[in-house]
Amino acid sequence: MKTIYILLTRSGTLLSKLVYAVTGASYTHASMAFDEELNCLYSSTRKNGYTMFPAGPSKEYLNKGVFRLRGDAPCALYALEVTDEAYVRARRRAEHMMARGELYRFNTLGLILCALHIRWQRRRHYFCSQFVSEVLQKSGALDLPKPSTLMHPSDYAELPELRCLYRGTLAGLPQRQSMELGEAETGNLTARNLIAIADALGVDVRSLI
Repeated sequence: MKTIYILLTRSGTLLSKLVYAVTGASYTHASMAFDEELNCLYSSTRKNGYTMFPAGPSKEYLNKGVFRLRGDAPCALYALEVTDEAYVRARRRAEHMMARGELYRFNTLGLILCALHIRWQRRRHYFCSQFVSEVLQKSGALDLPKPSTLMHPSDYAELPELRCLYRGTLAGLPQRQSMELGEAETGNLTARNLIAIADALGVDVRSLI
């Protein structure tokens, strides 16, 4: 058996605030990952990590973009146990959509209609929870209780197949803290290396910066 991870967040961006205003849902964004460390998350979202557009299937990182800027954002991390075959199919499908990103767009109208509980499908257009739902459903990893175009991020918190691993803020997420610790250690190592090089050359360390 393998594990697929689902991260739910409410980042406080303009789009997040609009969705929250309409739905009142605890979470307004869904991402998925295939490793416990959450080194790379997959979703349909802003492509450059900061501005709302362009948007579509994109990779996200806990230490970059909105996730880095919004440490106080509410989040919840869930684990879904799947067969090895379903895991491979899901990851392959997610990677395929990332590699062919120019073929896909963000489903803005679909997102609005989803908030109003209106089903609307458009070829090669996805909003975040629709993207996650399609990958899981078409890989055989999870049977959804409703069409992917009607799946809200918060719906995942109610699925019995998912096990909650963490609920709190992004800053408190263990994987986020591990990344920050690693960055701090890397920074300290770099500083020590510069000092050692400066000592070996007999120069002021500031001349190497």
